[in-house]
Amino acid sequence: MSLADAPRISGWRSATIVEAAPLTPRVKRVVLGLDPPLRFRAGQHVDLRLTAPDGYQARRSYSIASGPETPDRLELAIEKLDDGEVSPFFHEVAEVGDAIDLRGPIGGHFVWSVEDGGPLLLIGAGSGVAPLMSMVRHRAARGDRTPAALLLGARTAAEAPYREELLALAAADPSLGILFLLSRESAHGPFDRAGRVDAASVRAATAGWPGPARHVFVCGSNAFVNAAAEAALSGGAPPGSVRTERYGG
Repeated sequence: MSLADAPRISGWRSATIVEAAPLTPRVKRVVLGLDPPLRFRAGQHVDLRLTAPDGYQARRSYSIASGPETPDRLELAIEKLDDGEVSPFFHEVAEVGDAIDLRGPIGGHFVWSVEDGGPLLLIGAGSGVAPLMSMVRHRAARGDRTPAALLLGARTAAEAPYREELLALAAADPSLGILFLLSRESAHGPFDRAGRVDAASVRAATAGWPGPARHVFVCGSNAFVNAAAEAALSGGAPPGSVRTERYGG
């Protein structure tokens, strides 16, 4: 079945965990197998529902990290929250073969496709990189060379999800800039910068572009999004170009 033929799903459906592995000490990669496939746009999210033996249900939303070109395998990046109801289950209990209730895709504001053009500026931290990864993977799968840059904030290089994949993508595509902002350790190489996302790092990541960013997507905690959105604007992004997605309190 092609992506165009895949049906849109409304309401709850069942998915099966087909892969699960750590991305960082606190972020786990969970891949759900879907039959029929789920058609979605890069940047959308899904709701997951867990049901306890006594009937109690917990629901949480997670952005899709996989690209829309693989609609039968939905990848999530789930960050463990020690006081959470859902994330500890995926880190400590869930196993390959488990069935999970899923609803989606959801969201129409925080989305991008190659037809939207660019330049494209992506800024994330922690599991907030998930919808940005979907955009980067979609762009790569389509062979698009729209100028793009991803700034990923992390305390250390080991805590930057998808670091090796992003480095490989940047090495294969000169039009894709990657910059890891490390707040608690020194830079490891040319793709690293010590510190946090600021106007200077935005300007460094977008240097050489033919013009300012046309689309800016920022995802992370409330505090991170506030600071990163301001950095994008101070770094040259036009007012009105910035779209944000927040998680946590």
